[in-house]
Amino acid sequence: MSAEAADREAVSGSRPNTPPQTSWFEFILDPSLIEQHLEKANPDPSAVHLVIQFLEQASKPSVNEQNQVQPPVDNRRNRTLKLLALKVAAHLRWDLDVLEKGLTTPVLNMLLNELLCVIRDSGLRGCRILYETVLCVLKEQATDSIMVLEGALNIKKDFYVHTLRTLDLLAADPSAANGETESSTAGLRISADELHCQVRYDLGGIYFQQGCSDPSAYVKAQEHFRKTRELLAKLNSEPLHCHLDEKRLAGYWTACRALTGSSDPSDSQLTPYGLINNLIRTHNYQALIEAFIKDNVTRTLPNSFRHSVQLELSHRVQQGDKALEEVCHKLCICNAVRDALEGQVLSMRFQQLLLRPSKRTIAFLLEVCLRSLDKEHTSEASRRKMALFLKSLCERLEEVPLAYMVSSHKLFMELLQDEEKKTLLDQMRKRSATVNLSAKPLPSFYDIPASASVNVGQLEQQLILSLDTRQIRQILIELHGMAERAFWRVNSKWEVPANYINVILAIKDNLTRDLVYILMAKGLHCVTIKDFAHGRQLFSACLELVTEFSPKLRQVMLNETLLLEVRAHEAAAAEGNAERPPPDLVSRVRGYLEMRIHDIPLRQVVGEECVAFMLNWRENDYLTLQAPQSLVNNNPYIKLGQLLASTCKELPGPKESRRTAKELWDTVVQICSVSSQHKRASDGRVKSTHTWLLEPLVLTTLISLFVRLHSIVRDDIVNEVTAEHLSIWPTSLSNMQSVDVEAVVVTMKELVTYALSLNPNNQSWLITQADIYFAVTNQYSAAMHHYLQAGTVCSDYFTKPPHMACVAVLCQFLREVDYMTAFKALQEQNSHDAMDSFYDYIWDVTILEYLTHIHHKRGEIEKRQVAIKAIGQTELNSSNPEEVLQLAAQKRKKKFLQAMAKLYF
Repeated sequence: MSAEAADREAVSGSRPNTPPQTSWFEFILDPSLIEQHLEKANPDPSAVHLVIQFLEQASKPSVNEQNQVQPPVDNRRNRTLKLLALKVAAHLRWDLDVLEKGLTTPVLNMLLNELLCVIRDSGLRGCRILYETVLCVLKEQATDSIMVLEGALNIKKDFYVHTLRTLDLLAADPSAANGETESSTAGLRISADELHCQVRYDLGGIYFQQGCSDPSAYVKAQEHFRKTRELLAKLNSEPLHCHLDEKRLAGYWTACRALTGSSDPSDSQLTPYGLINNLIRTHNYQALIEAFIKDNVTRTLPNSFRHSVQLELSHRVQQGDKALEEVCHKLCICNAVRDALEGQVLSMRFQQLLLRPSKRTIAFLLEVCLRSLDKEHTSEASRRKMALFLKSLCERLEEVPLAYMVSSHKLFMELLQDEEKKTLLDQMRKRSATVNLSAKPLPSFYDIPASASVNVGQLEQQLILSLDTRQIRQILIELHGMAERAFWRVNSKWEVPANYINVILAIKDNLTRDLVYILMAKGLHCVTIKDFAHGRQLFSACLELVTEFSPKLRQVMLNETLLLEVRAHEAAAAEGNAERPPPDLVSRVRGYLEMRIHDIPLRQVVGEECVAFMLNWRENDYLTLQAPQSLVNNNPYIKLGQLLASTCKELPGPKESRRTAKELWDTVVQICSVSSQHKRASDGRVKSTHTWLLEPLVLTTLISLFVRLHSIVRDDIVNEVTAEHLSIWPTSLSNMQSVDVEAVVVTMKELVTYALSLNPNNQSWLITQADIYFAVTNQYSAAMHHYLQAGTVCSDYFTKPPHMACVAVLCQFLREVDYMTAFKALQEQNSHDAMDSFYDYIWDVTILEYLTHIHHKRGEIEKRQVAIKAIGQTELNSSNPEEVLQLAAQKRKKKFLQAMAKLYF
């Protein structure tokens, strides 16, 4: 069994037994099967996956006699496949929400093109009208898309789209396609009102997004959303084909009115969102604060919205509107009380507000606390959370008079238990005594505490050791109260990437700067040592902190959090957890790869490991079909990942699959060229993502490529290194002098060593490692060890039967050659490896001819040439006298038996 087959068997063997999946070609053999399949509760494959399979098979290129790749042929098979894809889409009622989520852009494009071709020929009413218009929709330019959607609003008639039945009618009677047949009006009717409702909703969304750069677009968006609401009301019952999120529509409508400053006479009263936006627009900030306090009781507004309002006003303060500073402080207090009532973590902004609060601030805080509890309807849980909040407030306030101000408030007295009040008051008396003692006038030298520097040193030591985010923050607050200096420099081992440092050091507040730097540095260190749990906590705290003031650092932390999750999942996979990553993680990886945000510092390693992640979990469709071409052209890691995915997808394959392999080869050769020194690490090896690659076939492909490249640059025919799939690579280089031989050798050795660290029982990798020891580094003892280990693996500690090619040789020893057994043996999977080493022992020309056939079928060109060479030996010519043929057979029998004796005795 080959290493690749073993890997596949190992993966499939770990899965539970499930009913066999229906294959795509079964639907070609029996077209009626498609409806039965789709009516199942959970069809496998699903409808969307069937569309992908049908269109992929229908669009496969063909190869002519000259081995030239040709476009897909227009034959009955491919037409049937396309029709099946349309039937599945019709079964889904042409639901674009489902199709857009499940299909890649190229596949969706193919499906719509096929629909247009059918529409053009079938004569369905109305679709002819839309033919040229819908074609424009497929264009990439946004302006064309908007023009098409605006044009669709001129359609006043209902129209029809295909169903399973009309597609069957069309297939059964293609000659009547251009006439008025039953299929013309038997399709699925879409009313003009539903079309307009959906189009106006989509146009409103487009214009709303454009409003960031062109404020006048908000007016257009508002008009489209207004008419969408009118049409939705007109349709009364739930629309059949119009899919829109009514809550999202309401949000868009409120936002547009806030941004344009307009009012809607049709609304008898404002929604809570509309009320808040109206108060902000009219600068009625006192009423805004009152609304937030009342919402602490009703809890109508979500926390995210409340905090976004606070952030918006904070941003205005940063831009110079100092009059809003007190408003921001009060909103921060209102939000903190709401967070406390819901058991949420208090924001960093509120924590900073408590460092040096005024008496007026504490008075307002207590007022908000009192008014946020409805005495008649407040639950016991909310009262307990408020009590804990007040208790925590007393403990945090450094100024004892302010703490007494909280502890003497009636809400404190009412909510806290007697024991809690007694303990807190005792603590406050001790603090008060300490304050009175330290407040002596003109203390002598001996009255000063032992050493402030000793206390600072102790705190710094705690800061270095701590991984608790709350403790880190508290220590920094205390340190900044003792001395003003850059505490992020306390530990020289705290490191953040160079391109992040300038952004962090640009933070004006010293405490915030230290906290961001230390949280990030500690989080990065945790990720490095695979302590992902602490890394998550540190990154989460840092993300919450920077979200309040820096969109740039927020994106940086999102990127680093993504890298943490990718590494955590890969580390679990390396330890044997075969669960696929959650869809959310795959989606976030795609989002990162497609991200085009300017002026955001990016780390190269994040992109590398995201591509490796997609390869590891066989997201080959994304890399080969879905990734935008502009992204592939501009991102070398995605380009390399795409080429690797395409090459692996086509293995094992015929000659035409070598076109992708040749492109991958050229890319790697360019990386390994002497002129690409900047792409290498300090030790000369080619920089790669292989340290996070886990997929066996990808590693096998990379090893195969570097082995072939090594054999060419070394030009040593006698001492060659072997690997799987060598035949797919070129056999020569046009400019061999440009390749850095040392870089190729180092990378090849590292790849094989790393691969074996993942799976030390991979036969192919073991043989390649043994060949490297034998032919490259002259470590003969290590070579023997690995050759024996490979033999142990492939023979199950030498208990398995001999190589199946050996069986084919023995079939010649019979009085009548047993061709059936010989051919069956040669077809076995485990007969692939080192099969050509047995050809010197085969004298039967029929067996040799069969070997040339199966090698051609498998695309094994080199092995086929060996078989042809064996057939061409003069002594095996069938025209020879019988004595010559017998002598040739006896000579090969003797050599074979001698080899077996050496092998086993």
